[in-house]
Amino acid sequence: MKKQQFIVLLLCITSFIISCKKTETTKKIIGPDSLKFESNILTPEKLWYLGRISEMQLSPDKDKLLFGVTWYDWHENKGNRELYIINLNDNKRQKITSTPKSEYNARWRPDGQKIGYLYPDDNGEMQLFEMNIDGSQIEQISYIKGGINGFEYAPDQKHIAFFKDVKIIPDPQDIYPDLPKANARIYEDLLPRHWDQWVKSFSHLFIAEYSEKIDTVGQDVMEHQPYECPLYPFAGNEQINWHPNGNQIAFTAKAMMGRDYALSTNSDIYVYDLLKNKLTNLTEGMLGYDQNPVFSPDGSKIAWESMERAGYESDRIRPFIYDFTNDTMWEAVMDYETHATYLKWSTDGNFLHFISPWHGTQQIYLVDIYEKKPVAITSGTHNYNDFLISKQGIIGIKQSMSKPDEIYMIDPLNGTESEISFINKYWLDQLEMGKVRPYWINTIDKKKMLVWVIYPPNFDSTKKYPAILYCEGGPQSMVGQFWSYRWNFQLMAANGYIVVAPNRRGLPGFGMEWLEQISGDYSGLNIQDYLTAIDTFATAPYVDKEALGAVGASYGGYSVYYLAGVHNKRFKAFIAHSGMFNLESQYLETDEYWFVNWDLGGPYWDKNNKIAQRSYADSPHRLVDKWDTPILVMHGENDFRISYTQGLQAFQAARLMNIPAKLVVFPDENHWILKPQDGILWQREFFDWLDKYLKKK
Repeated sequence: MKKQQFIVLLLCITSFIISCKKTETTKKIIGPDSLKFESNILTPEKLWYLGRISEMQLSPDKDKLLFGVTWYDWHENKGNRELYIINLNDNKRQKITSTPKSEYNARWRPDGQKIGYLYPDDNGEMQLFEMNIDGSQIEQISYIKGGINGFEYAPDQKHIAFFKDVKIIPDPQDIYPDLPKANARIYEDLLPRHWDQWVKSFSHLFIAEYSEKIDTVGQDVMEHQPYECPLYPFAGNEQINWHPNGNQIAFTAKAMMGRDYALSTNSDIYVYDLLKNKLTNLTEGMLGYDQNPVFSPDGSKIAWESMERAGYESDRIRPFIYDFTNDTMWEAVMDYETHATYLKWSTDGNFLHFISPWHGTQQIYLVDIYEKKPVAITSGTHNYNDFLISKQGIIGIKQSMSKPDEIYMIDPLNGTESEISFINKYWLDQLEMGKVRPYWINTIDKKKMLVWVIYPPNFDSTKKYPAILYCEGGPQSMVGQFWSYRWNFQLMAANGYIVVAPNRRGLPGFGMEWLEQISGDYSGLNIQDYLTAIDTFATAPYVDKEALGAVGASYGGYSVYYLAGVHNKRFKAFIAHSGMFNLESQYLETDEYWFVNWDLGGPYWDKNNKIAQRSYADSPHRLVDKWDTPILVMHGENDFRISYTQGLQAFQAARLMNIPAKLVVFPDENHWILKPQDGILWQREFFDWLDKYLKKK
């Protein structure tokens, strides 16, 4: 063998060995096995070992639970979603897929013999596939050009409903065919971009006959209409629901485009009759969000989530019911001071189950639809984020600040819970979590405010710790018992920080007066609530009051920018992610104008609008001359709700003031940081910055 050939062969063998080791490492990372952590302290990297549960589905006989788990390999910077089944009679769990790409939108076929799901075909387009319930005999069912975004079987299995994008904005080549290489975006109305994409299409609802090969789009229920279903970016299959007889389908749609869409939250509940080819708007004249319809078991009624006021995306969510038999409509819960979401009917159709936020937790409730007085089924320090009704009891996805999502069986009579999924038990058993404690403290106007305090693992009250004030975004998002993969309180505590997380003014779960204080008053009592919280806990003997930081995203980022100008030397470091800095430019850079019109009071040029003028007068960019503290600014470049230019302005203002500052921009991320290695980089920058200014050398 020649020397050159030997070297080539050696390189090939070495490459093969490295590849095998790499594959072995990847197998260790994706899903639990024998890998052991070197310590019991939570790190950014360890967060990405945890499986993420989503989308539970009950079998037609209600004896089996189908769900997905996404496992990430942060070394490869990607994730893979696999499907699992739990037999509810013995709680045995079985993994039924092990494929190179993710399965989405998994559904039991109505006959219970197959499971349908979305998977990329050979062209990379998402199509409907089916398999046996043990994962065998996979077959492609749909061959629809361009792919589909989501689907639901009709209960009688005669039809299938699915979402598909429909082009609404012409390309330059559609307008100028003689310019095939021209590259431009051309718009004539508002909403040229939405959240993280430039708008070119709307998602429409289609109905097609079900068969073993679906290659036609069937009926576009929204043909030639400026409708969108589901509503971008947060909604999904919960926005459609088949009637039990399979002849009707209810769906959420927003019949608006451009300026109208950008100014209004008004979505409606429509019912499409397949036999009559008739579309009916059930909520015409109701001006806020109406969405997520659910037919009763016998199909005589339909429930949905409704907001009363147009343009207010954080209005109270009310469960509404329409009775088809006598053409009546009513609110199912009265004299209620918080939201009711994730509506589910009881088997007899006389009760609704739902989830409500209350006092920093989310619980499952039950209400008699005629008596209208809700009763709590669950209690405790946790958030329930979804649930189903089975023969064995209520099945819920639960999380807390100390534990990611797991699936629990709940006794509806006494609320007792037992875990049945145990997806992350192997990893969590290796980690030490800090204590989480609730405190009710007095605000400056003598009201009571709930503050969560998270302590480092192995907390020692004889020592002094640096502390972080957490500023919640939204702005109307409760500081509940959430588990986050960016704003993870246990990770902050594991890095040696005490976390102070107040449920300041403007958050749900504490009554409507508390929630609505913030609208048109971003810099008012809610900012004082932040200062009250950190001042209260800075006096604790174990808190180093000379080592305080403030962090937050979105409205929390606004809070950080504002606090930087009014904190009076309290803080030694700030971190703002995707925050609003210059409210005048924010007004013209954002996408959904109902938000800024409600929260800021309107445009800055309306000089007769006292609420708007107060908002813009209190814009953080007007306080830069008072800044004196190091600040880290992070932002996603594809964030179109709050443009990265807001963060750029804040960073450059700080440096022009000769204040230590750092800018981290993620070109491929939006309002959130979603990719594994971007997430780890985010955490490393986060803690490097805090450690630099809050930890004594």
